[in-house]
Amino acid sequence: MNFFYSLIEWLPFSWAQPGGMYFMKNAFWAILIIAPLFGLLSNLVVTSRLSFFSDALGHSAFTGIAVGAVCGLADPLPVAVTCSIAFALLFTFVEHRSNFSSDTIIGVFSATAVALGIFVSTLNGGNFSKFNALLIGDILSVTPDQLFLLALVLLSILLLWFFSFNQMMLSCVHPTLAKSRGIHVFWQRAIFSVSIAVVVTISMTWIGLMVINSFLVLPAAAARNISHNMRQYHLFSLVFSIVAGLAGLFTSYYLGSSTGAAITLYLALFFVVGFAFRRFRR
Repeated sequence: MNFFYSLIEWLPFSWAQPGGMYFMKNAFWAILIIAPLFGLLSNLVVTSRLSFFSDALGHSAFTGIAVGAVCGLADPLPVAVTCSIAFALLFTFVEHRSNFSSDTIIGVFSATAVALGIFVSTLNGGNFSKFNALLIGDILSVTPDQLFLLALVLLSILLLWFFSFNQMMLSCVHPTLAKSRGIHVFWQRAIFSVSIAVVVTISMTWIGLMVINSFLVLPAAAARNISHNMRQYHLFSLVFSIVAGLAGLFTSYYLGSSTGAAITLYLALFFVVGFAFRRFRR
């Protein structure tokens, strides 16, 4: 990590100087990895009208963390990821086989997941308050090993976008047309759902369960206000995610606030400004 630490020593901040404040440097690199992840996924989430899907996945991840904690695991993250992936696949299956709208299915799964998580965490008089940190998140707690994991996830998402974005987009926008082109809509949707599940679960500890949904909605929503084509849509979504991520990190560091909440407020500001700009152009 020394090489990556040295890359940010040119920044005009006291925490960027060599020899200390590694927690802030880790958080800086975490934002540079997490922001593109959510910026990319945000486009398909908004396009496919799955804006509240990440909330439901966060609840299922919480259930996995609660199960892992009850089982006495030192690191419940693998259980949380497994629960989220199972939840995402089950959601895709039910959506594919039923006539219910996506928001109805999300509501059913989300309510079930959060109830199961609370039930498990409070078994035998357990105290739910020990999970309160998950609601707010703490980006300053990220470790170099976790940064490596995030980097692998980002690389996987980039490869998925390179090879399957057109198929996934068509499957989300017009499933019938996608089927007529020989695209396996169910598996494209399943891969997309699993991607969201992994990203949300891994990032939840640092972003916070209460605001993580905004990371998958606001970047694309803000970008749509000023985009004329898909290339701009992706570019602006990525730029908004990274700028808001860094601005939120610096704001939370100097003001002592929640990083996830600060990033969300910046993304909301970008949406408002973009919406006003769109109306002005018209």
